[in-house]
Amino acid sequence: MNSVTDSFGWPLQDPGWTSKILVQGLITIIPIIGWIATLGWFAITVDNYRAGRKELAPYGFHLERGIWLFLVYFLYSLVFSIPGIILGVAAGSADNSALAALGNLINFVLRLGLYFLTPAIILLTYRNGISGGFDFSGIWRMSMSNTGNTVVAALMIFVANLIGGVGVILCCVGLIFTLPYSVAVVAGVVTWYEKVMGSPSLAPPTQPA
Repeated sequence: MNSVTDSFGWPLQDPGWTSKILVQGLITIIPIIGWIATLGWFAITVDNYRAGRKELAPYGFHLERGIWLFLVYFLYSLVFSIPGIILGVAAGSADNSALAALGNLINFVLRLGLYFLTPAIILLTYRNGISGGFDFSGIWRMSMSNTGNTVVAALMIFVANLIGGVGVILCCVGLIFTLPYSVAVVAGVVTWYEKVMGSPSLAPPTQPA
């Protein structure tokens, strides 16, 4: 992974990418279980990319590899949304447009902050499970050690998420392709991010007990 833009091409260089993406896409649309399975698929794809193989993970219910990524990011998303939700409810109760605007502004700023931290959150959770995902000082140090690389990685993850949502245009059927493809792109971004941040060698990630 020499460039972050390789993240968009590598998924399509696997000879079996069509079946892997489409079947994993069908799994992904299963609520909760499918999301966890696809995050496990993401983790195995990162394994391959780190080893220099342009190879997607085999499709399947990779629940053990995905559970911590799901829980960690779900909790971060929840916590970062709480201030905006509280202000929104308060604004609705008081019919206060200024308070509602403040809530929207805070929500926007926190979303930007979460996107900035996301590359490090994903990478440390991938490596060390839930303990890595909530290693707040480690996440902050990694994110701030080279803010340029962090911003680029966060922007590419944002673009990948946009791609993931494009499938809605085709009566949601396109999500079967765009969602797993976007996850594979994020796998490439995280692999690139680890490399350019001067992170440890390609040792297998520590698996939680």
